[in-house]
Amino acid sequence: MEHEAEFWLTRLFNEYLGAPLTSFLTSIGHPPEDAAHPWANWFVIELLVALIIIVLFAIVRSRLSADKPGSLQMTFEAVYDFVSGQARDAIDHDSAKYAPFLGSLFIFILFMNLIGIIPGLESPTMTPAVPAGLAVTVFFYYHWMGFRAQGVGRYLAHFAGPMPLLAPLMVPIELISHLARPLSLTIRLFANMFAGEKVTMTFLSLTLIVAPAIFMGLHVFVAFLQAFIFMLLTTIYVSGAVAHEH
Repeated sequence: MEHEAEFWLTRLFNEYLGAPLTSFLTSIGHPPEDAAHPWANWFVIELLVALIIIVLFAIVRSRLSADKPGSLQMTFEAVYDFVSGQARDAIDHDSAKYAPFLGSLFIFILFMNLIGIIPGLESPTMTPAVPAGLAVTVFFYYHWMGFRAQGVGRYLAHFAGPMPLLAPLMVPIELISHLARPLSLTIRLFANMFAGEKVTMTFLSLTLIVAPAIFMGLHVFVAFLQAFIFMLLTTIYVSGAVAHEH
């Protein structure tokens, strides 16, 4: 059976870890379509991104200093201040408790978007499964935060709207609106990264020096922008879920 062209890292995973993964997937009733190549490029690179982030944060943690912060520490502090500011603007009540999740989401998506710049790799967010997984995580997260902040009864009551007479109309509208959010998050991130990657690669193959640099810069800009938009929409969803006035 034909399968996608393997990156060198994916090839190593399939060679040395393919059999264990195939056995595991088969044991839970989901055998891979290609037993010889169970590892997909997007999954391997996603694991690589997670490992890179863990290593970077381990380095930052080991070198934390209030007197002489290093450049890496200052970079992550700037990111945290930025995310915290966004959360504070959108979520008035206890916004600090949501900043770790929002910051982790922003950094994870940003690194996945940017890793495609490295020759021989591609952004995992170009594969629909990755944005979909992130979107579903966000969906369950902000609902769970709403239950914790307001209680189950009070949180579910806002689906009925401000007036009991409007409940038969408001409940279906609210349900459709919330169920559409994961789809919207998925399509927005996937479509923009996929299109950006294809445009960049096309111009890199057609031009020489100046134009490739411009389009690589555009790719970096899109990577930052899409990570920010995903994080910002998540912040808005959390804000709506935990706001007591609703």
